[in-house]
Amino acid sequence: MDSIVTKTNGSNLGSGARANGGADHRLHIEDGRVSLVTLDEVKRYREVQTLLRRADEYLGVIGYTEHGLRHANLTASIAQNILLYLHHGERQAQLAAIAGYLHDIGNVVNRNVHGEVGGVLALQLLLGMGMGIDEAAMVAAAVGNHEEDNGEPVSDIAAAVIIADKSDVHRSRVRNPNPLEFDIHDRVNYAAVHSFVRVDEARKAIALELTIDEGSGAGVMDYFEIFLQRMLAARRSAKKLGCQFELVINKNRML
Repeated sequence: MDSIVTKTNGSNLGSGARANGGADHRLHIEDGRVSLVTLDEVKRYREVQTLLRRADEYLGVIGYTEHGLRHANLTASIAQNILLYLHHGERQAQLAAIAGYLHDIGNVVNRNVHGEVGGVLALQLLLGMGMGIDEAAMVAAAVGNHEEDNGEPVSDIAAAVIIADKSDVHRSRVRNPNPLEFDIHDRVNYAAVHSFVRVDEARKAIALELTIDEGSGAGVMDYFEIFLQRMLAARRSAKKLGCQFELVINKNRML
């Protein structure tokens, strides 16, 4: 399966480190060691795993595409690597990864306003893990603003999460086993056979490159019908990061 990636980099700040210009961060103790809350620790948190699993289960019941651990991990990786490529610092990139991983957790309550609900849940979970209030607030804002209908790139972390989330278009997300029963969302996702996020620091450009199998029942115009608002959100987010956003479908530049 093709994945949307920019760069694989799992590095975290070391024990007791400071980041973001030396700002003071609340630290916590794990196995006798003082450290910052990391993505790996968030992933190991039982409550987080349960909420993400249940949220995806409930979306499956009402017919939504996959929003589970695959999507969470991919969004985290892309968000982190966007900021790393743009030299925003390892700690800020790590916070973007945490926000990307948690961004759909609000679906456990309801699909509607799941971003805002998820922001509140993320804030409480991260404070419970010992994350400092300043960092937890940045993550919560990114989670709460990731939806194109009512969210905005209020920070660089939020901008990276929005681009990462909106870039996950792929046939592996389709749950419906019967192509004859596909709705337009299923058709467009199933038609996307390859997707890639490319960050070009020199050109200050972030591009989503898609390969769409038009013989699968969905074409480029179908993509625009349901994803235009998402791409406009990605454009606003790229601008927040000092970049232009580009959409390339079947090697043709659309935006």
